[in-house]
Amino acid sequence: MSAVSFAAALVFAAVMMAAAMALATRIERRTGNSGWIDVVWSFGLGTTGMLGALLPFGDAPFERRLFVAALALGWALRLGLHIAGRTRRIVADPRYARLRRDWGAQADTRMARLLQMQALASIPLALGILLAAHSPSPVPGWRDAAGGLVFAVGLTGGAIADGQLRAFVRSGRGGVCDRGLWAWSRHPNYFFECLLWCAYAVIAPAAAYPWGWLALLAPVCITLLLARISGIPPLEEHMLAKHGAAYRAYQERTSALVPLPPRG
Repeated sequence: MSAVSFAAALVFAAVMMAAAMALATRIERRTGNSGWIDVVWSFGLGTTGMLGALLPFGDAPFERRLFVAALALGWALRLGLHIAGRTRRIVADPRYARLRRDWGAQADTRMARLLQMQALASIPLALGILLAAHSPSPVPGWRDAAGGLVFAVGLTGGAIADGQLRAFVRSGRGGVCDRGLWAWSRHPNYFFECLLWCAYAVIAPAAAYPWGWLALLAPVCITLLLARISGIPPLEEHMLAKHGAAYRAYQERTSALVPLPPRG
């Protein structure tokens, strides 16, 4: 991938994600349900990664480009359909709903600005997919196999965690879900999401391909977003407000992100 091709891939990712989040803004306003934002984000990022993998940004073997495109599509379908199913049962995502309440009359303008900031923050993720797809090393290689394995563990673990939480909610027990993977991590779905994005950083690096190492930005970016910005902090605040002492006790005995044996 030449410098010109890298720049073209970067512009492609930026334009695609800006368009996706503009669409998310429109849907959120029309439906009044902010849950659709993450649905559009998932499918938008998956589409960006899939198309970017298949477009001729470099001289990578077509087999690798097709393989990485399939990974991006699989991720988007799994996460996007899961969030869509959840969104149909709620009025709004509590994180976005609280922002709208706090912003008052400026809510529409500030929400549109926030979603474009999310588009900007998603560029390293899209770029990670593209850099992995256009790695020029021969196929199949050990990095392809290792990356595929990491991806499979992340995708499967996330699906299991989401399934366990869904089963707990449907059971009608109420309270805090602390069963299965949720006994080892307060956010196991986030942990496996971060792990999944490491797959592209495993596949991308190759000799004479300096751009490949930039794929490391993808797992760093998603971990920062989920652990420090838009994932754990607002969700923990919401859960504390909802469950109070029960959730504080859960916090004391359970790891925030990385699955570890419960304390106590």
